[in-house]
Amino acid sequence: MGNFQKLSLALVGLIVGGSLVACDDGRAGAQDAAKKLASAMAALDVGSVAFEGKESAAANEQLKEVFQALDPAKPAVESGELTLEKDTATVPLNYTWKIGSGEWKYTATAELKKSGDKWLTVWKPALLVPELAEGEVIGAGAQAPQRADILGAGDAKLVTYRPVVNVGIDKPKLGSADPAASAAKLAQLVGVDPAAYTQQVQAAGPEAFVTAITLRQDGRTITDEQIGQIPGARSIAGLLPLAPTRTFARALLGTAAEANAEQIEKSGGTLKAGDTTGTGGLQQQYDAQLRGTDGIQVYAEKAGLSAEEKQALPNNGRRTLFQVDMKQGTPVKTTLDPRLQQLAEDVLAEVGPASAIVALRPSSGAVLAAASGPGSNGYNTALLGQYAPGSTFKMVDSLAMIRNGLTPDSKVECTPTLTVDGRTFKNAEGYPESSLGSVTLRDAFAHSCNTAFIAARDSVSQAQLESAATSLGVAVEAPGLGAAAFLGSVPGEAEGTEHAASMIGQGKVLLSPLAAAVMAGSVAKGSPVSPVLVLNAEAGSGTAAPEGSGTPTADGTSSSSSTAPAPAKAAEKPVTAAEAAALADMMRAVVTSGHAGFLASVPGEPVGAKTGTAEFGNENPPKTHAWIVAVHGDLAVAVFVEEGGLGATTSGPLLKDFLVAAG
Repeated sequence: MGNFQKLSLALVGLIVGGSLVACDDGRAGAQDAAKKLASAMAALDVGSVAFEGKESAAANEQLKEVFQALDPAKPAVESGELTLEKDTATVPLNYTWKIGSGEWKYTATAELKKSGDKWLTVWKPALLVPELAEGEVIGAGAQAPQRADILGAGDAKLVTYRPVVNVGIDKPKLGSADPAASAAKLAQLVGVDPAAYTQQVQAAGPEAFVTAITLRQDGRTITDEQIGQIPGARSIAGLLPLAPTRTFARALLGTAAEANAEQIEKSGGTLKAGDTTGTGGLQQQYDAQLRGTDGIQVYAEKAGLSAEEKQALPNNGRRTLFQVDMKQGTPVKTTLDPRLQQLAEDVLAEVGPASAIVALRPSSGAVLAAASGPGSNGYNTALLGQYAPGSTFKMVDSLAMIRNGLTPDSKVECTPTLTVDGRTFKNAEGYPESSLGSVTLRDAFAHSCNTAFIAARDSVSQAQLESAATSLGVAVEAPGLGAAAFLGSVPGEAEGTEHAASMIGQGKVLLSPLAAAVMAGSVAKGSPVSPVLVLNAEAGSGTAAPEGSGTPTADGTSSSSSTAPAPAKAAEKPVTAAEAAALADMMRAVVTSGHAGFLASVPGEPVGAKTGTAEFGNENPPKTHAWIVAVHGDLAVAVFVEEGGLGATTSGPLLKDFLVAAG
């Protein structure tokens, strides 16, 4: 290339380069400055932003002061379309704050000025919030609605606000008394850990009231006089959403109390200090519905005003910027009958192992009682337990056999033992010799002949068992229940000894006490019962199982999640009225000629029943679950005791007590 050509290209480059510089009107730099400003505002940290008329550090300090009341919330901020006029630009900043349940949105205008090769932001309070004046800050207030009730049948108030007293040390009232000594004395009086409570009192500030315990006002035995004898101790009256007693349906209903730090952190801003929230059961599942929505107000006010100065100003000197109206919570309406629930709990009061009583109305599916005994240690055994149902499952076997052509009068063979693939099955201890040999299906059912039902395994497939179970309303979904529950699991495939075990309600067959009551109720109704507990579940936002709710497995241990297969949507072949009548005939025989004769004296309509005993664990002899289910008019009941011996001798008397008292 010649020198002339090189010179020509150089001139062209200079001309083009000069043209590019001439076309740069500063827009790119202004836009970059606007984006950095928006990012800094979103972080509530403008220490790196260059301002005109304000030092960056001073601007940052003022920004934090303005928004201090909203801490820890931060806005999302986006810069809009920039307008440029020579060395001045304006850009809208679109703010979005998440304040409680509401979104506060507004647009402030930022002004940028070019100084040399930099774009500076013009500082003014209105950059943060439109029309914000110098010396004003943002304030916020919230008003929480009263938590809604949990209602039972006939809108009876199961959980409602009841009087309580908060007992604690009021540190300003200690005077010269030793805080540690007073804390230890109060802890001993009310029955809390003295060391832990003393540490709480010592760690609290000088103006704090440190609660040791909250007591129900009704029936409390610790008096104000006893409390007053301890320096600095006192009781403060209050109200809390409580059930009629401390134990009433606790595993099912859950509890409600002031949110702790962990709950507040996990709520993602939904909860704040002082809020009441639910833990476990329906209180947690329907927490949002019961809590309602806080009323929120965000306002501007002059900083530094005293309380007296605020009172002298209209609206206390506040200018409202954003507001969300308070929305009352919606009661959770349930089908629980308070009398029957309390009766079930009273019946179980002295039972040591985990236990449950579930009562429902077959005609409607309404769950009237779902009590878990004290041995359940707060777990919802009634609805969530997963246990081998033992011979109560012979209701399912019998339905499958009836569908294969048998009737209650058909003959079956009841032998003392039966061996399947090397495993020997036998009848329960004390099985009557008079019911051995060729007996009717009714008699085999009434005395619970294991061998007769296992012998039917060749004519009743595992798939037929699964189908019969769903026909009776178990191992299916319960869309109308409105609460976390396990309705049973029956595998559709099993062979050999596992299939044989399924015929007597063992192996991998699992039911909850609720499922057992549903099974019995479907016989009484003549069609599958679909259980109902929460009547207005659609009013709430949650129908999932409470977080962290473990489920007992067949051996009685607890697991964080069930390994049982997913339930069917619904029965493909619902039990018919004729099939149910045959089953009801055999359930009645359990009372009239079988080993539940003790139920014959229950007043009112005739009782039909089925007992069950299921072995579990590796001990020799094995531990057993004790079951019994019954129908009595329009009432179906299941009674379960985790380590209970025989169903007839352990759960039977509990059932009788319940039925007689239920009336």
